[in-house]
Amino acid sequence: MKLPEFPDGFLFGAATASYQIEGAYDEDGRGPSIWDTFCREPGRVADGATGDVACDHYHRYREDVALLRELGVDSYRFSIAWPRIQPDGSGPVNTAGLDFYDRLVDELLASGISPAATLYHWDLPQALEDRGGWRVRETAERFAEYAGLVAARLGDRVDRWITLNEPFCSAFVGYAAGAHAPGAREGRGALAAAHHLLVGHGLAVRELRAAGVREVGITLNPDRLLPATDSPADLAAVRRVETLHNDVWFEPLFAGRYPEHEAETWGELLPSGDGSYRREGDLGLIGAPLDFVGINYYRPITVADAPYRDPDPATRTAVDVRAEESWRDDVRHTTMGWPVVPHTFTDLLVDLTERYPALPPILITENGSAEADPTDADGRVRDTDRIDYLHGHLDALAAAGAVGGDQPLVPVVAV
Repeated sequence: MKLPEFPDGFLFGAATASYQIEGAYDEDGRGPSIWDTFCREPGRVADGATGDVACDHYHRYREDVALLRELGVDSYRFSIAWPRIQPDGSGPVNTAGLDFYDRLVDELLASGISPAATLYHWDLPQALEDRGGWRVRETAERFAEYAGLVAARLGDRVDRWITLNEPFCSAFVGYAAGAHAPGAREGRGALAAAHHLLVGHGLAVRELRAAGVREVGITLNPDRLLPATDSPADLAAVRRVETLHNDVWFEPLFAGRYPEHEAETWGELLPSGDGSYRREGDLGLIGAPLDFVGINYYRPITVADAPYRDPDPATRTAVDVRAEESWRDDVRHTTMGWPVVPHTFTDLLVDLTERYPALPPILITENGSAEADPTDADGRVRDTDRIDYLHGHLDALAAAGAVGGDQPLVPVVAV
């Protein structure tokens, strides 16, 4: 298959997350994270799996970088485990933990691979969760302190810095749906977590700029949302789900305001009066200019109107927004059940760029498909489904970049 053409300087890369690959959960002074705790709670994770060993990247990083070099990637996005740097989420640096990332960055540079560091990919120090986690502003302040410590050590060699990876998952999958660490099912607490993640991002950007690092951004995972029908009820449900999935991040970051439809979406769960966690000046802090925005995209979601799952606002979670989400059934699905509809990737990128004139250049920081990977008789994986998925989404990315001709509407610089 012939790949589409991309502009000169376009980067092809790979990405990982610290808890998902590193292992060495109790070595060299690392403290426990919320994922260590979550994975040890019975019934939380299939087969009781943990990240105690994972891919053993902490011990095998040189082999892993050699594989990246063999693959021919231009860039590698890794995440830094906050509990390795500050085991309790505050205080002085754990030098042994930071030394690991020092060695990793040097190994990448020696292999001709551009390092991109994510400061937070969901593994909050458990000590901070015990004090309220992202529900409280203190965690945002501690995050900025941590960002400054890491930047002081690695800032001269890391090309791109990402403050947060998918804060939607941290706030709403972790504090509302209960499917990610810390496994909470809350309404107001999850909305407070979303706000404090953004405040932490803004404070971290300030620290990174003060340290003189090269490029700074954030990675979001917006969804392309399709109404189940053209009925007014389903279209209104799309607005509510778009507020939950997309607008709660993009509006403060790139438009300087809170979401237009937040009252319709959350009603009594929104902050008010003395109970508000929103402070004067927060929007200015959150909306500090960025050099890029990372976009993670995998599949579209179909949305239909539905009643509240819990009619009581005192116990209702923040993901209960009177909507039912489902997958299309008229297309191929990945092994984990996600529909493969590449053109929705184009539609999403064009829509975001049209809606947010202040949107910085886009990096596609995640895309791909989970497949069963069966082997043939010769032991080889004929990876046709994944190849087709990636090729379709690269074509969709190129189509988005072609909108506008010589002045592309969607400035995509990496994948």
